[in-house]
Amino acid sequence: MVKNGGLSIFHGSSSSSFVLSPPPLFPTRRNFYLLAQATAAPPPSRTQRIMESISISGGEVGGAGGSYSYNSLKRLDSFWSTLFSHSPVVQEPQQVVSNIPGLFSESEQAAKCGSDDVFDVVVCGGTLGIFIATALSSKGLRVGIVEKSILKGREQDWNISRKELLELVEVGVLTEDDIVRVTSASFNPNRCGFEGKGEIWVNDILNLGVSPAKLIDIMRKRFDSLGGVIFEGCSLSNISIYEDSAILQLADGKILSSRLVIDAMGNFSPIVKQIRRGRKPDGMCLVVGSCCRGFKDNITSDVIFSSASVKSVGKSVAQYFWEAFPAGSGPLERTTYMFTYLNPEPGCPLLEELLEDYWDLMPKYQGVSLDELEVLRVIYGIFPTYRDSPLPAAFDRVLQFGDASGIQSPVSFGGFGSLTRHLGRLSVGIYEAVNSNYLDSRSLSLLNPYMPNLSASWLFQRAMSAKMQSDVSPNFINELLYANFQSMQKLGDPVLRPFLQDVIQFGPLVKTLGLVMLNQPLLIPSIFKQVGVAVLVDWSGHFVMLGYYTFLSSYIDPLIRSFMNKFPDKMRYEWKQKLEAWKYGAGLDYKLTHSSSKE
Repeated sequence: MVKNGGLSIFHGSSSSSFVLSPPPLFPTRRNFYLLAQATAAPPPSRTQRIMESISISGGEVGGAGGSYSYNSLKRLDSFWSTLFSHSPVVQEPQQVVSNIPGLFSESEQAAKCGSDDVFDVVVCGGTLGIFIATALSSKGLRVGIVEKSILKGREQDWNISRKELLELVEVGVLTEDDIVRVTSASFNPNRCGFEGKGEIWVNDILNLGVSPAKLIDIMRKRFDSLGGVIFEGCSLSNISIYEDSAILQLADGKILSSRLVIDAMGNFSPIVKQIRRGRKPDGMCLVVGSCCRGFKDNITSDVIFSSASVKSVGKSVAQYFWEAFPAGSGPLERTTYMFTYLNPEPGCPLLEELLEDYWDLMPKYQGVSLDELEVLRVIYGIFPTYRDSPLPAAFDRVLQFGDASGIQSPVSFGGFGSLTRHLGRLSVGIYEAVNSNYLDSRSLSLLNPYMPNLSASWLFQRAMSAKMQSDVSPNFINELLYANFQSMQKLGDPVLRPFLQDVIQFGPLVKTLGLVMLNQPLLIPSIFKQVGVAVLVDWSGHFVMLGYYTFLSSYIDPLIRSFMNKFPDKMRYEWKQKLEAWKYGAGLDYKLTHSSSKE
């Protein structure tokens, strides 16, 4: 029963429509008033009132977190509702990519494609795709970008570590002066804490605020200077794979020819939907947040913080986590995210339901009153994860990149950190594949290989996901996380810092798990109940492979490299990618620098 303006409205058991008593034969004015109240639209939610009161300059942009309006929120919630409410196969996706026998150069369509529309590589999706596009352009390839909206970064800051930005300098797409220009804020120390159990403070982890608008603008100018071509406001209709090229048909009728297509269209790429056949994600991270003005004590950040145990949200339950950092747009402005991990299933909360909780919980967490804050932007997003990631190439001449490939950690809700980590490896590998014409799906799949450290991260997401009808304590997730972080802190920077930057390594993982089991043995039965025996058995296989890849990269890699120059070209390319897979799959690409180890 729902109370609405003093009139009781009952929801029928077999229908979602309202059941009302029929009006009398000669209705009075009061009857008309009550009937009008009963059939009126519900009052706007607090989220709607807040979002519709904000004036957003610059409009919405592409990429995760680039939408700010209430209408966009409702559309995303509608999509999310469809995603979690249905069977594992949601719907038969659109067939974007198709194989065409023969040569494009001998087809009737070849005459429609001018010389200016022929590329070595076309990148679909420009917000993060411009990084790989610029890296490949700098190596001498002719590269085009297809972007359905305007290619620019959002106004909302990204938080990242300087170490990750320097990886872009190593690749050659940024300079250290560029880092200074795009850095809008710097903040230390950075906190990890769990519901009154204790806090761990670190320096130089996710401690820089970066302006995506400035960063993408710099990348765009560099890409232009290298001869790159950008097709803005152009949607991709389909891709036809011929024996000699991939042909992109754009929505406006334009035709582009490319030796390789890089799919950088994000988590919900239509090509990825086709490859996965509309399969429901295995896990989901829901994120809501805001950038507000009015924070007086605004010099530190939270990498991860939990201020409460598992709570009910609508028909489900959730464990909320927080991330917060000073915004670069002003000394009193602060970005605050609230996020949770879920298994997509009927009854999952909507983003608007999370935002309604957010307005209640955020002021308590930040120690302020909502009335004292000016809400500048409301942020929201959903980030799906699949256990069989990264995604291998399903077609010749098409390769997924960034979030579309699933290369990001399942406990991360942003792909920029994983992009900086893998950009050097991928740009070198793609350049060699294009130059040597190793563009069949098997050769391209070597660039998105199985990585056991990524698969091992799945256990962490499952452990951090609240469950309905769970027979573990509502405080279990906080207890487990604090036990892990406390153990990593005792073991020092070589263990703690890689983990905080989403890099799982075999040695540190063994040490951490061993110390947790030694100090908190009573947590072990609850771990089995929380994640399930099947998940633990599956994880054990990835754990063994993580150790195996560590051994291979440490001891077998040097032996093979000494003979690689004698290998045939194709064999050398394949072994290069295998060695890189061992290295990155074991997390051994992460180097703890002297500066980053200082607290």
